[in-house]
Amino acid sequence: MLFIDRNVTLIDFQDKKERIVYFYCSNNLMKKHIDTKLIRFYLWTGFGFFLLFSLAEFLEYPETIVKRIINSFFLVSYTTFLHFLLFEVAFPLFKLTWKRFFAGLLFVIVLIIFYSFGLYGWRYLWIQLHIYTSFQKDATFLKAVASHSQFSIATIIFFAIVRNIYNNIKLKQTAQQLLVEKKEAELNYLKAQTNPHFLFNTLNNIYSLARDKSDLAPESILRLSKILRFMLYETDGAYISIEDELKIMDDYISLEKLRYDDSLVTNFNYSIENMKQPLPPLLLMPLVENAFKHGVSETRNNPFVDIQLSLNERHLNFIVKNSTSENADVQNIKENIGLSNLRRQLELLYKDYNLSVQQEASIFIVTLKINLTSHV
Repeated sequence: MLFIDRNVTLIDFQDKKERIVYFYCSNNLMKKHIDTKLIRFYLWTGFGFFLLFSLAEFLEYPETIVKRIINSFFLVSYTTFLHFLLFEVAFPLFKLTWKRFFAGLLFVIVLIIFYSFGLYGWRYLWIQLHIYTSFQKDATFLKAVASHSQFSIATIIFFAIVRNIYNNIKLKQTAQQLLVEKKEAELNYLKAQTNPHFLFNTLNNIYSLARDKSDLAPESILRLSKILRFMLYETDGAYISIEDELKIMDDYISLEKLRYDDSLVTNFNYSIENMKQPLPPLLLMPLVENAFKHGVSETRNNPFVDIQLSLNERHLNFIVKNSTSENADVQNIKENIGLSNLRRQLELLYKDYNLSVQQEASIFIVTLKINLTSHV
């Protein structure tokens, strides 16, 4: 049973709601500021400096190297933490408002004290615990502070160089990732354009049969359903097998043939080394569509479509020949959506490819060659 306290006002509820939102946002900001990759970077950089410094100590003082390695561990651990505060907390404040600028400046001054006097105090603490070994027993206080300040400066320079290299690598990776995402978005847009275009062309074929009250209209609808099923369930992924691409191509050719009488001659031959070879879905279909829509449909005498496909050692050769009108001119050919989209998809997908068109006497030839190993 639910009990409602009538004394709880809307203002109380609003106040609680704001506190919940504030708590939620604070947690998110805290999670955002805790960058585990950045922490690992500083730990690994500190470890790298520790190894280099220990190697230099070994070459100069081999007889006391064990004690010096222990000393180096405490010094590098301390300065690594200060470097994180310097580069990730203090320096970013200088890019904000004047108020934060002065806060950052004050923070840097405090860090300088910790780099000099603080490092000496850190060393003195472990000396008192008989863990750190002092090799400057005769040095004065200021001389010892100056010596450890030099160590701090050396580590700052080392971390600054490594951090700059790290940031440049991250910027390049981010730029590369943005480029990949941009290409993927454009590729998805092109696919989204191609699929409806392919569907509309198919619907036009059925419409022409239905308008003529052809008995072949039911069969064409059945074949269309197969094509639609393929487009809905098979083309969402990045790849399909060449075998599936051949099936949808064969269904489309059969659907197109229903529009024409026996005068249309079609020939579809292929030689595939591996029928499971992955291929971007509907990559080859625009060339087949182009052959029927802009070739056969405009041919009055002896229409034909000849398709030759070979795929061996991951080199694809696809040749589509179709009849055209006698007055067709290759220079006046206007690329439709399907063909222009295909050209752009090839640019985004492969480095080694060639798509060429050729007009001969009443014959239009499109040749596509792709080295499938050259995928971007």
